[in-house]
Amino acid sequence: MGMPAEKTRRWTAREVRDLIAAQPLHTPRYELVDGELMVTPSPAPPHQIASRLLVVALAMYLEREPVADVLYSPSDVELEPEDLRQPDVFVVSRAELERVVRDGNPVRELLLAIEVLSPSSGRHDRVKKRRGYQRHVPEYWIVDLESRLVERWRPGDDRPEILTESIMWRAPAAIDTLTIPLPAFFARAFAE
Repeated sequence: MGMPAEKTRRWTAREVRDLIAAQPLHTPRYELVDGELMVTPSPAPPHQIASRLLVVALAMYLEREPVADVLYSPSDVELEPEDLRQPDVFVVSRAELERVVRDGNPVRELLLAIEVLSPSSGRHDRVKKRRGYQRHVPEYWIVDLESRLVERWRPGDDRPEILTESIMWRAPAAIDTLTIPLPAFFARAFAE
């Protein structure tokens, strides 16, 4: 998610890291996509609940299938030089997690990236940010709370797979598959 801060200036990763360092509570969140600074305000409760539900589901799955770990924002992800992202939820391999714990951020390799749409973030998550995720991540999910669906993007896709009943994902080297029933997921996100 995110809204452009200003369109005329091209930002560097160092400048954005300086902004982040000056905001120790990470509000707002700053991201750098194609030289554009994106500023993300605090999310609404359904967004936070949806993100938490995804983290819990992925964490439980990865406890059973200990091949990767789930992390969440705020946490810098740099898939390309001069590109800083903060996906709402993401999965990293055990090797990448060990590297980040040892060397510190940014995360450089993702197995799964998930953005939960906010009213102001749809265009950026679906267009601008999606392209970078498609270049570097095997799967990118866009969780559309308002429409109660998930868009699944993979590298090379021209259009997303639209999911309304369930979403399934298997981590590389895992035996079992995670299945999230979407009607129940969206009902819980809206406290129904």
